[in-house]
Amino acid sequence: MKIWMVFGCAALAGLLSACDVDVRDPGQLPEVDVRGGRMPDMDVNAPDVDVRMEERTIDVPTDIDVRTEERTIDVPTIDVRRAEESTVVEPAVEP
Repeated sequence: MKIWMVFGCAALAGLLSACDVDVRDPGQLPEVDVRGGRMPDMDVNAPDVDVRMEERTIDVPTDIDVRTEERTIDVPTIDVRRAEESTVVEPAVEP
């Protein structure tokens, strides 16, 4: 179970770091005239996540005769490659 958590975290980190974003047109904010108002006051309570292993005693079968043989099967694999970096395209000229 512990190996699957490590593998899952590593796969997620690899997928998130494999993105490459190219900005083709950075856009432009509109011109606005702002008067008065105030920013909202917020309290954000994020959950406290605790992932751990603990030892438990359970009943398991012990008197079983199992035959095994070696076979070749397809198993899932994960291959993550970083996106190739490219140059930023300059924004279009405004009319």
